[in-house]
Amino acid sequence: MAAILRRVLRSFLGHLLRISLSGDEKSLSEKRVLIVANHQSILDELLLSLYLPCRPLFVLHGNAINCPFHRFFLSMVDHLVIDPAHPMAIKQVIRIVETGRVVVMFPEGRITTTGGIMKIYEGSGFVALKAGALVVPVYIRGLAFSIFGNLPKGSPRKFFPQVSLSILPSVQITMVGQITARERHRLATLKIQQLLQEMMIAVAPDSNLYGALLDAVALYGRRRRIIEDMHGIVTYGQVLRMALGMGRMVSQRTGRSEIVGIMLPNLAVTLALFFGLGAVGRVPAMLNYTAGSQALSSACELATIRTIVTSRNFIASLGLENFFAGIKGINILYLEDMKEKFSFQDRLWLVFFSIFPRLLNSDILSDDDAVVLFTSGSESLPKGVVLSHRAILANINQVQAVLEFSCNDKVFNALPVFHSFGLTVGVLLPIISGVKCYLYPSPLHYRRIPEAIYVRDCTVLFGTSTFLGHYAKFAHPYDFIRLRYVIAGAEKLSSAVREIWIEKFGIRILEGYGATETAPVLSVNTPMSNRLGTVGRLLPGIQVKLVPVPDIHDGGVLHVKGPNVMTGYYHHDHPGEVKPTSSLLGPGWYDTGDVASLDEEGFLTIRGRVRRFAKVAGEMVSLEAVERLARKASIEFQHAVISRTDSRRGELIVLYTTDFSLDRDRLIKAARNEGLTEILIPRLIAYVEQIPILGTGKTDYESLKQLEIRS
Repeated sequence: MAAILRRVLRSFLGHLLRISLSGDEKSLSEKRVLIVANHQSILDELLLSLYLPCRPLFVLHGNAINCPFHRFFLSMVDHLVIDPAHPMAIKQVIRIVETGRVVVMFPEGRITTTGGIMKIYEGSGFVALKAGALVVPVYIRGLAFSIFGNLPKGSPRKFFPQVSLSILPSVQITMVGQITARERHRLATLKIQQLLQEMMIAVAPDSNLYGALLDAVALYGRRRRIIEDMHGIVTYGQVLRMALGMGRMVSQRTGRSEIVGIMLPNLAVTLALFFGLGAVGRVPAMLNYTAGSQALSSACELATIRTIVTSRNFIASLGLENFFAGIKGINILYLEDMKEKFSFQDRLWLVFFSIFPRLLNSDILSDDDAVVLFTSGSESLPKGVVLSHRAILANINQVQAVLEFSCNDKVFNALPVFHSFGLTVGVLLPIISGVKCYLYPSPLHYRRIPEAIYVRDCTVLFGTSTFLGHYAKFAHPYDFIRLRYVIAGAEKLSSAVREIWIEKFGIRILEGYGATETAPVLSVNTPMSNRLGTVGRLLPGIQVKLVPVPDIHDGGVLHVKGPNVMTGYYHHDHPGEVKPTSSLLGPGWYDTGDVASLDEEGFLTIRGRVRRFAKVAGEMVSLEAVERLARKASIEFQHAVISRTDSRRGELIVLYTTDFSLDRDRLIKAARNEGLTEILIPRLIAYVEQIPILGTGKTDYESLKQLEIRS
């Protein structure tokens, strides 16, 4: 009778939820197996019991079973309720695993309230380690947003979602070396956490950016308000219609697969144009309008851009009416002009594809080019970076695996969309994840931005150390009361900035690290895994190797490989030709050019760029270490360091500072207080009114070098 009931339930739920099971089932037949799964709903145990090729025992936390329907579903499966804090309960589970019974544990203990990975309890790692069990990850997808899930109020609900169960490759958790029992348990728990995060990346659907937008529209609804800018609030449905309309207009004036430049500020229409170009098979190139016409002309030549889309109102607001005068061979398309020529046939096309948007873009593959971005050029000539749809979506999934965002959050993004940090993390991640986003036109409005964050009730802020320092200086202590996350990237986070945010606002800044070439995030500190002085752990799915550098003993050059790494470069020596990604380690590897070190728990510390080391009197000196020393000696001012050739000492360190009272004596005193060698003391100090910065917030070292040449 029980077998018949199980078959009926399996057939009924299978048709209702369109359940699919994938992966290698052979690992479940091993002698000692511990299944670890993410916990999405009250239906998880029943589905796993019905669809896995074994009859497992479910080990559950007693305080997590507080729903009558959950208890009803549990009555149909074999389960054991324990107190995870009680040692004897864990020992009982270990003995069960040792007998050969397949055991399922949910490391999070409770059903997720975020949709992502939550706190991990020690129980599953301890059992896997002590029992010598083979850990088999199983990922449940689709139930978090169902009526059986536990997401917060306001989250979308689906009655009959499509559900998938994925069995991933098994892992054996072992410990090497003489470490204490407590340390073994902690490291085992960390491995389980990393395993769950990697599961999210491994089972992510294969799609393109336009398809991901359509998935978000279908999940959250066309009426959901998603983007706010200086012109108002737009819904998912409005973003989709704008994307299709502008895609149609540009497609009539460009060719298939053509690279089309976008020169617009942080506005909803900019994001819509970005998606619209992808929908009609064009590749958007995000252009830096703060860099000047010469840099723009160079970028167009580099990526063979023949068409630029912009706005007459935008050009007039910046006083750039003559901006394109010196740029030849470029067709400038103004949104206002194209809108006037939008015909009746175009409107019919728009109505049809607004109703059936998935009929468009069906032939765009995940490995196709999604966007061309340009490196900042802070230290050398800018390069064109080609990112695929897969790379950007992978990076979004990687960030979601370590940081939880909900539809109740609201992102404040003033970082420009021509920068990878501002585009991927500041704009694309929110809209694809159903997180509201407020787009602010410029990160340089230091007095206005704190007030805007307060008035709009924003909960997430992305910025650079420079920008965050200025916001803190002008903000009222209550302006950032709603912020849950403040995440810094693009440059080294200053200790002075970190301290003022803690003291004035009670907010811990989470520092991350990345590069345009990696779409961009490589690592980030999180509320669950944070270590001061590091840039966090590498995101799941990223391989890393440190290549030794002569005369540098506390790290190596960081090389990375992963799904978020770029397709390749556009170089100035071969315009229009993409050079595939490779390093001395082989194809697919990206040489970051940064000297880094990894500790035993995987936290990454950036020591400095290889180019930003100077060889002084035979010793390698980090220019970033000199900058940190200057900030210690003079906290409230700005500092930047470069090097120049010196006939006697090899290279000479030059400090530029806005503190006109800073001298070598103060620097020597600061070095002694920090226990640092005096070789870090710059030989030459130059005083300037302001340190030049790029539109992305990074220090413009190239401009400093030009100043040095003229000095």
